[in-house]
Amino acid sequence: MKKETVLIILAGGKSSRMDFPKGLLKHKNHFWILSQMESFIGEKITIGLGFDYQLYFDAIPWLAKAVEKPQNYQQKIVHVVINKTPEFGLFSTVQSVLKTLDTNHQAVILPIDVPLLKSSELKKIIDTENEIVIPTYNNKNGHPVKLAPKFWKSLLELNITDKNSRLDLQIKKRNASKISLVEINDASILKNLNTPKDWQAFTS
Repeated sequence: MKKETVLIILAGGKSSRMDFPKGLLKHKNHFWILSQMESFIGEKITIGLGFDYQLYFDAIPWLAKAVEKPQNYQQKIVHVVINKTPEFGLFSTVQSVLKTLDTNHQAVILPIDVPLLKSSELKKIIDTENEIVIPTYNNKNGHPVKLAPKFWKSLLELNITDKNSRLDLQIKKRNASKISLVEINDASILKNLNTPKDWQAFTS
């Protein structure tokens, strides 16, 4: 039986180079995080918030309700997890979210500053069966990566204060046979919208 897929949007960082929460940047007459959700071809989404969670709740009040009970948005079921220790970095948000997932779900991990690729290309990632699936464009690895339960459950055992508690390092430790690289026809997987200049170039 095919495993259900959950999109995990990581929005727990400080956005220090943008100097504004990236998910709350204006995009298509609303917020970037909403555009990211709307682009997902699946149904279930979990958002990991951290430093700026209150700003997200102030801007999009229903996100606060989604902490206690999943909310419906544009035919998606959205759950929100607050990372209580965001100072430990991106992986701490990954771990906080994974702890809440159904152990049969595969996870598609998307940092908020990487645009979600077009649906036809995302389907290639979702449909590829392996513990870890990484999209590539012109021989460069990008996001989102897809993690099967067998792999992501092992991440829950890591001590968040350990310097090796990073998703990229844990992937590198895995046997190559457990990793699939999928060639994608969408350069957005390589984008990092970290600065106002990056955002201007992306939206212009």
